[in-house]
Amino acid sequence: MSKAPKTDAPPAPHIADSHDLIRVHGARENNLKDVSVEIPKRRLTVFTGVSGSGKSSLVFDTIAAESQRLINETYSAFVQGFMPTTARPEVDVLDGLTTVISVDQQRMGADPRSTVGTATDANAMLRILFSRLGDPHIGPPSAYSFNTASVRASGAITVERGAKKAVKATYEKTGGMCPRCEGRGSVTDFDLTQLYDAGKSLNEGALTIPGYSVDGWYGRIFSGCGFFDPDKPIREFTERELHDLLHKEPTKIKVEGINLTYEGLIPKIQKSFLTKDKEAMQPHIRAFVKRAVTFTTCPECDGTRLSAGARSSKIKGISIADACAMEIRDLAAWVRGIDEPSVAPLLTALQNTLDSFVEIGLGYLSLERPAGTLSGGEAQRVKMIRHLGSSLTDVTYVFDEPTSGLHPHDIQRMNELLLRLRDKGNTVLVVEHKPEVIAIADHVVDLGPGAGTAGGAVCFEGTVAGLRASDTVTGRHLDDRASLKETVREPTGVLQIRGATANNLRGVDVDIPLGVLVAVTGVAGSGKSSLLHGSIPADAGVVSVDQAPIRGSRRSNPATYTGLLDPIRKAFAKANGVKPALFSANSEGACPACNGAGVVYTDLAMMAGVATTCEDCEGRRFEASVLEYRLGGRDISEVLAMPVTEAEEFFGAGEARTPAAHKILTRLADVGLGYLTLGQPLTTLSGGERQRLKLATHMADKGGVYVLDEPTTGLHLADVENLLGLLDRIVDSGKSVIVIEHHQAVMAHADWIVDLGPGAGHDGGRIVFEGTPADLVAARSTLTGEHLAAYVDA
Repeated sequence: MSKAPKTDAPPAPHIADSHDLIRVHGARENNLKDVSVEIPKRRLTVFTGVSGSGKSSLVFDTIAAESQRLINETYSAFVQGFMPTTARPEVDVLDGLTTVISVDQQRMGADPRSTVGTATDANAMLRILFSRLGDPHIGPPSAYSFNTASVRASGAITVERGAKKAVKATYEKTGGMCPRCEGRGSVTDFDLTQLYDAGKSLNEGALTIPGYSVDGWYGRIFSGCGFFDPDKPIREFTERELHDLLHKEPTKIKVEGINLTYEGLIPKIQKSFLTKDKEAMQPHIRAFVKRAVTFTTCPECDGTRLSAGARSSKIKGISIADACAMEIRDLAAWVRGIDEPSVAPLLTALQNTLDSFVEIGLGYLSLERPAGTLSGGEAQRVKMIRHLGSSLTDVTYVFDEPTSGLHPHDIQRMNELLLRLRDKGNTVLVVEHKPEVIAIADHVVDLGPGAGTAGGAVCFEGTVAGLRASDTVTGRHLDDRASLKETVREPTGVLQIRGATANNLRGVDVDIPLGVLVAVTGVAGSGKSSLLHGSIPADAGVVSVDQAPIRGSRRSNPATYTGLLDPIRKAFAKANGVKPALFSANSEGACPACNGAGVVYTDLAMMAGVATTCEDCEGRRFEASVLEYRLGGRDISEVLAMPVTEAEEFFGAGEARTPAAHKILTRLADVGLGYLTLGQPLTTLSGGERQRLKLATHMADKGGVYVLDEPTTGLHLADVENLLGLLDRIVDSGKSVIVIEHHQAVMAHADWIVDLGPGAGHDGGRIVFEGTPADLVAARSTLTGEHLAAYVDA
């Protein structure tokens, strides 16, 4: 029997290895127009396109959302009940999905008790370390936690074991929370003159706290509580009466036959106002809090948030408060010096976490830094930390502009991290505008050609070289390089900052020229925001536009946020002789079936809820009778569906001419938001779009100096030119503009540069250069100078 001939033919590929593409067919989320793409797995794919072209709709709202929904569906109905329910994205086919880990730029919670240490695992590991090695030993890990209060209780419990038997029990838990500030690190002091007018009685309206009117329930409570005379002026109150008015603990009372709880004004204000994030407050309440409340460092714990016991326990002379106050790179070096075999695995894990901070360029942070004070880019990089050392492979990582807030010097480091994640066998999807990141892509998907309704289509798919040769907006602008200005403007004055010591600043003295465009530069963590947001004198007439998110519900949109809806409603009311309230979807004109939301949410109990367009109003949000009223031939729903550019034309001339509305629309178009529709929900806007919406709103403020925090965030290369044109127009109108910026095109276009550094954290906080961009390029004395010189090809 002859043997079969031996061949060297490779074995046929296994069918399991053939699934190497994520296939998207017919995606229609938001502005996507039946988009179909094939994304290679285990490669780095960058999604480009102008702001508003549909990148996030494809990556986050379609691919990532469907992956998350499918994972949620694997849990039991009971567990799903505790999870956010999401409907299936508008897409025909989604094949080849893997588990998606989204790393977005949403700011981290602004809870005062959330810090960099608690948001990662670093704080938990430190607490265990101190509970094992701290001297003197004060208790378990909870004894070192500023979020855990000490509790002691005793009593009797009855155990039923044959004959009933009562057992004496005591319960004790040692926490590390400072009893004075309750783990917040700061205490509040109230200016009583801002709470009431001492010369008036309560019935005469002595209270000046928003919402505390004597006409409503508060008047009844004060009259019926019996603790003081509501007709007596407050300055004549006895010590006891004043204490009851301001500080009385919650007490059950009966007023007009109704059971109520009376509580002093100060604890009530603390619960109703001070537990909220300042940005989430209504403007009049924010103004009241600013007037009446001062926040000072807690004198008992000196801002460390920890009790005396937790601060007394030390390892090698360092307490947990000292460890959390150190810069993370210094803390990593300290941990490396601890040699204790009994906790070796813990030390290794803590060391890896701290090293990840340093590696990702956040070594300048400290673990005690409040999470709410991190910038969008910093928050995104903190979220990345838990994934860097992960052993997971074949995962899809999705990033939203990971270079946001990064100096050109740090972008190289971020690129290495993205490539490292890919090389472990993961699929990496990145939404990005920076040419330095597009350059390392294995595959590029370019969306456009325009924004909003003019976008939502795939303009190019392929390699970076192919993109460069293509005639798409991104391809044409990929090699754009701004040149230095031949002449710079002359300043009209200076803004003096003296002895600035906020955060890591080292007693900085600087004169910032006014009447020109000033760029404040430096690596992340060098002290730029501390200099501008923390050190500018309060009387300088400054309008500050930062990157804090706009908190809006699905009902908020550009028209409501900018105040544009008011003149539009009045114009409709005047033209038709009816009330303005009819033209608000949140008021009298709302469709009764969907309450003006335009969609009806159906809860399917154990399955994902479904949002369906309201059948009565067909998504228009208004009652049918309201849509019969017209202005310039359009009804209110048609006006809200207009993009800004079309509305600007509509309200600029003819029958619908409304100067107040036209003025706001012109500002929206100026900041590059011409493609947004007036009624688009704020929840669908990207971070860069929200900042530009804020800028458009603030351009009407009375102020001579505008401070902008990285206005190029989320802007396509083509849009940066438009932004520079806008900044020039603001300066030429007699205002001063100061921008914190990393984008070399903005640096090159500036009239004056203030460069901070030389490094981050305690290696920064100094002015390393002041002068014109041309001088900075010529000197090349700083990191910024070197990168700017390379950029302008000097």
